[in-house]
Amino acid sequence: MKHQEPGILTPSADQSITVSSAGAELFIDKYIAMKNNELSASAKRVQDFLTQNGFSFNIKEFPDSTRTSQDAANAIGCEVGQIAKSLVFKETNSNQPILIIASGANRVDLNKVQNSEDLDLGKANGKFVKEQLGYAIGGIPPVAHNQPLQTLLDEDLKNYEIIWAAAGTPNAVFELKPQDLESLTNGKWIDLAE
Repeated sequence: MKHQEPGILTPSADQSITVSSAGAELFIDKYIAMKNNELSASAKRVQDFLTQNGFSFNIKEFPDSTRTSQDAANAIGCEVGQIAKSLVFKETNSNQPILIIASGANRVDLNKVQNSEDLDLGKANGKFVKEQLGYAIGGIPPVAHNQPLQTLLDEDLKNYEIIWAAAGTPNAVFELKPQDLESLTNGKWIDLAE
């Protein structure tokens, strides 16, 4: 694609869209990357981590959002419970991020988690999450973070043969088995649902 004048995007021969806003340009860039089977930078970071660590999972990026568990289940065509949603909390004594990977069908019972793991968990805002993990809320993968994380896994995910986890963007996911999640994250399975 080339720019003919500021703010106007002119498609190449195999495209037929003209746009005039930066947001639309970003959307088209994402569309072209998906069309060409290229991953966005964050999803590629996750794919590279998986490949380098001997896992053969393939990331899929969707044109529609997979930001919420329901969005992801709709895009994939699976049950909401099969979505392995990543939730980040701040341990208030150490200021360290704690990753909880829960079934999309469950609400996390923080009191249950705090009592069983001797943690004092507080809310982690978007800036903290991005700085500590390297990803924005809505696309946090279970792996490939800026630092190793204490990770807690929802036992209810074991009820499914196949689950789906975020892969670095609000549009990217990958398929895995629950036992793979444990080996990927070195996470601990606990009862954490309300």
